[in-house]
Amino acid sequence: VDCYTAGTFFIFFSDMKHWTCKLIGLLCSYTAWAVGLSLASSRSWRVWEFKSNAVQFVFIGLWEAYYYQKVNISGSMIELPIHSSINASWIISPEFYYGQDLILLANFMKSVVLIFSTEATMVSWIKDPYPDFLRSCYNISVFFLVLSSACTVGAVSWNYSVDFYGHTTLDFPDSFPIKKEALTKKHFSHVFPLGILTSSLSLFIAIMFLYEACSLKQWNKVQPMAKTRNGSAG
Repeated sequence: VDCYTAGTFFIFFSDMKHWTCKLIGLLCSYTAWAVGLSLASSRSWRVWEFKSNAVQFVFIGLWEAYYYQKVNISGSMIELPIHSSINASWIISPEFYYGQDLILLANFMKSVVLIFSTEATMVSWIKDPYPDFLRSCYNISVFFLVLSSACTVGAVSWNYSVDFYGHTTLDFPDSFPIKKEALTKKHFSHVFPLGILTSSLSLFIAIMFLYEACSLKQWNKVQPMAKTRNGSAG
């Protein structure tokens, strides 16, 4: 009885460990996807300060710029929030042009990971799951997670290095209320650390899914041996 109890406890503990790993991986996948969307929609990829009475700060995102413009209304100076879409009227630098594509690609791949990881978790509830199918789901997820991590790191690192250590060709349209020549200071924003955090989280999830895929491969080898032993014992 003691051996049976110990064996049952070991199996229960092993199943709990795998389920915990799967659920944490799935939860982290949704978290990485949400953070990736937040990174893409952030308006702080560039934070520029200007020597101007009309516009002091301009927050530049991948697709939209945001700033407060001082206007005189009935003798009172009021700051109005202005949104400006980054379109063909802007001079878009290479790091921004390719950064848009890299972030979109990274978020698309994270969406693919969500589909496969969610499907793998749902299939795992089956009493007799399909290990080869599950392993394929996890391997595909690992592949896209690593690629999305590389895309995100590439986008934020390129943007950061050019903004602070290089010379960017990004410039405002002629209708913009301020000229780039009035730029006095560039501020560090949350985009670079958030991008590194997202990439690190994606790699962490990839390691967890890779562990699951290896465990399923080992389980697939053990199952036929167990059935053979049971048949011999019968």
